[in-house]
Amino acid sequence: MGKTYDVIDDRIKSWMSRQKMFFVATAPLGGDTLVNCSPKGRDTLRVLGPNVLAYMDGDGSGIETVAHIKENGRIVIMLCAFEGPPKIYRFHGRGQVFEPHQEEFNSLRAEFPEGNCRAIIKISVTRILDSCGYGVPKYKYEGERKSHENLMSRISPEEIEEYRDKNKFSLDKLPGLERCKG
Repeated sequence: MGKTYDVIDDRIKSWMSRQKMFFVATAPLGGDTLVNCSPKGRDTLRVLGPNVLAYMDGDGSGIETVAHIKENGRIVIMLCAFEGPPKIYRFHGRGQVFEPHQEEFNSLRAEFPEGNCRAIIKISVTRILDSCGYGVPKYKYEGERKSHENLMSRISPEEIEEYRDKNKFSLDKLPGLERCKG
């Protein structure tokens, strides 16, 4: 049985900082729509307060998380230990999407390393739950993949915007990035 926490305290924050990967899950409201779960890494998750998380969303092939958050705000972030003692934390909450044309984007963007960023996802955490993690296998971290950075360094800003045109709508035809609408 997992334990719930009221805040992301220093102990949880320290544990989170040692994890190299996290997962983001969202779902639209429709019963015949697709649930989305995405792995994330590359030092893109930040604890901004005792009940606030944010992550940097780089360009990718889909826009499911952004579209689902814009529709209903529901999100869960999950981290699990692949090295060291077993542990899982889930952070349930309400998300907001901040794109480069929005005022709060720049102050949030300053929290993250350089790199490609199409949006910042900010989460107001409403529930923190841990679990044992006994079923999570152990893996050794070998390093970050450079594929994304390599791709983005080879294409122009105009080509990035053209690539983002794929992000107008989710697989379920929900609105995605605002700057892509037209």
